[in-house]
Amino acid sequence: MCGINGFIAKTSREAPKVKDILNTMNDLIIHRGPDEDGVFAEQSIDYTVGMAMRRLSIIDLSSGKQPIFSDDNQIVIVFNGEIYNYKILKSRLEAEGVNFKTSSDTEVILKAYEKHGVESFQWLDGMYGFSIYDKRINKLFIARDFFGEKPLYYTHTDNAFIWASELKSIIKTLDVTPNISKKGLNLYFRLTYIPAPHTIYENIYKLEANHYIAYDLNTHQTEIHKINNESQPKTIDISFDDAKAKTKELVYNSVESRSIADVGLGTFLSGGVDSSIVSLCLSQATDKKINTFSIGFKKASYDETDKSRVVADMIGSNHHEFIIDENDLKNNIHEILVNFDEPFSDTAALPTHLLSEKTREHVTVALTGDGGDEVFGGYNKYYIGKMNKKYTSVVPKALHKTINKLSNKYLINKDDTRGKKFQINKLLNAINYNGDFYWDIISLANTNNQLKEIMTENYYQNDLFQEYKDTIGKQKIETLTDFRLVDKILSLEGGMLAKVDRTSMMTSLECRAPFLNREIWEFTNTLSESYLMKGWNKKYILKEAFRDQFPDEFLEKGKSGFGSPTGDWLRQSLKKELESYIEPEMLKDQGIFNVDVITKLVKDHLDSKKDSTFRVWSFYCFQKWYKFNFLNQK
Repeated sequence: MCGINGFIAKTSREAPKVKDILNTMNDLIIHRGPDEDGVFAEQSIDYTVGMAMRRLSIIDLSSGKQPIFSDDNQIVIVFNGEIYNYKILKSRLEAEGVNFKTSSDTEVILKAYEKHGVESFQWLDGMYGFSIYDKRINKLFIARDFFGEKPLYYTHTDNAFIWASELKSIIKTLDVTPNISKKGLNLYFRLTYIPAPHTIYENIYKLEANHYIAYDLNTHQTEIHKINNESQPKTIDISFDDAKAKTKELVYNSVESRSIADVGLGTFLSGGVDSSIVSLCLSQATDKKINTFSIGFKKASYDETDKSRVVADMIGSNHHEFIIDENDLKNNIHEILVNFDEPFSDTAALPTHLLSEKTREHVTVALTGDGGDEVFGGYNKYYIGKMNKKYTSVVPKALHKTINKLSNKYLINKDDTRGKKFQINKLLNAINYNGDFYWDIISLANTNNQLKEIMTENYYQNDLFQEYKDTIGKQKIETLTDFRLVDKILSLEGGMLAKVDRTSMMTSLECRAPFLNREIWEFTNTLSESYLMKGWNKKYILKEAFRDQFPDEFLEKGKSGFGSPTGDWLRQSLKKELESYIEPEMLKDQGIFNVDVITKLVKDHLDSKKDSTFRVWSFYCFQKWYKFNFLNQK
């Protein structure tokens, strides 16, 4: 596990100067790879190419140093991630006469490319971001994994092409901080994150998951290609019992493949279905006690450590439990949020970082349950999607407007409890009669109408999701399969995986997600939707596949999710800072927000007139990012 950086000077520049740039970029991401670094730069008549990396040693501790070169030194690679099937690929290549000098997965990627070209990228099962410089054809290739577990950013300037695992490395190389991207800004204030290919900055992009860039060094032109072609999901004829058996087999195999490491390994265990199954499978794959880690809150309504204890006792793990309150966040909340390099306001980022920090004291790798909801259909929002279709077919639009007004008036949450009133309001506010309801369901910060109210005309943008509709190939998102596809390219890549990568790598902990396996994803896409959600029973086939392994009713126990009580914190320890962000002069200078509207939203929350935790937290996180990056203040 590492972080990578790259720099192409579009005119010839001395290699030592390019190395200096790369060393500076590397220094900014030392947390991603504290064990060692590597830098390569080569000057030609017309350009200079440089690549660098920071390494967290997981596999082949002694000989996996990067960059790695082909035998004739004509191809060079830097790599961030893990390739879980590298031993299988290595055996295949050795049968073709390929020789290896190391035991690393990095060399397997290099040799596979050398033998088979970019076609070999589609054979990789893993999480990765890598760049390959091929001097034979004067081209550079930059690739990102199937789900987007590992980040990759890039930008063109007049004089350079730059790529990196984290935005901070790119920003540091630029003479001037780029302007805010209005598209990125609007996406953030809808979703709480910014999905690929956009970022918060103009002209800086995220490489989309399952894509690679081909950069021609002769012309300095780029082409972006898909690695694996994804066909439209098509249901196959398979019995439920056979599908259940296949599900169990695939999950066990994936956990086993993702447990390969030459360092200490454990699991995040929240007590939910996904992390419990991963922990169970890992415990059965070894004859040693595994390490499990969970985090809880002193605030009882957020604490669910009792569930994780049940599983830990059941599998006999060495269980580590950490209980936190807001005092644990006061010293590092700033560092956690600004480390994302762009606005990011998933409330689970803070406890995820603290769990990673505590876990890193014991192991270097942690398996997680991430992706289980997207792959097997487990989110509450999938209920809402199903309900929208039924609701709008029965309730006239005019009547719904009346119902919604009454709910917003009488079902007002005044604190951050997220109980029944919160859920009913969330449902009613997401109801949409135009076929676009799912986009409002996933808009955790603001719906389109709310966004239009808080933003000035100069910054507000409508129709944010058309490019994603085009990618999916459907203008109306109506089925469970549709919802899962949207989540794969938006919520998973831009939200969940960004959160886990940044917060864990900030502590030099590698997280692996067994449910994010292309074979499992493609298999679930062939199943009847009733296998995934039977009535209101979410993740039905996954639960049934492992039901005999758990106590009665355990897999049906509700779970509130891995959030944190930020609504309370905003009214308490963060109140003074939040109030500074609605000072009229700052808001007017920004020109982004309608001053009266945003001020009332924040004050009503602070005064407990109406709880608006998600909306206000997204505003707080944005302002903190803005102040740090544009006003150069902590």
